[in-house]
Amino acid sequence: MMSILKALAAMMVLAAGLAASGCTSSVNNDPNSGVTDDPAVGFAKFSNDSKEHFTMTVGRRVYFTRGSSDFDDVALETLNLQAAWLVKNPKWLIKLQGFADDPGSEEANIKLSAARAQKVMDYLASKGVNPQRMWAKGYGKERLVRNCSDITCKSQNRRVIVNLRTKFDGAAPQYKRKQS
Repeated sequence: MMSILKALAAMMVLAAGLAASGCTSSVNNDPNSGVTDDPAVGFAKFSNDSKEHFTMTVGRRVYFTRGSSDFDDVALETLNLQAAWLVKNPKWLIKLQGFADDPGSEEANIKLSAARAQKVMDYLASKGVNPQRMWAKGYGKERLVRNCSDITCKSQNRRVIVNLRTKFDGAAPQYKRKQS
């Protein structure tokens, strides 16, 4: 109990010292001031249903271990955040791009990257995202983030990127809509 009181007293002294010196902890709204807590240029004012909000607060990438399309705990956490955001923002279509930088042939990497993208799509659908808003494609080793033999580089290439779109592109499947 005494240590808690000492810590509280120390924080009060520190707060009083900061107040006396004119320091504040308010967020700076001028993106050009050079202060550490400046908003990122271009992201100072974006709405909660924007691509920027999705990218900055939820994240677009889901990573995989070597040779696998299974989710680890980090991937599941990201996918759950993505699903919740996508359910709240039904205006967006979702293009899922799978990539692989794994041992094996190009054909094997395309197959693995497609399996990763499909697995993400299935998971998002299981969490309430309408599957008719989504399409998936595997790219294999195409579009590497980093081209190197080091495992830390290669792991960045084993991913699915969730891209928000306003319309289907040429890779999108054609869905049959139910007649009313």
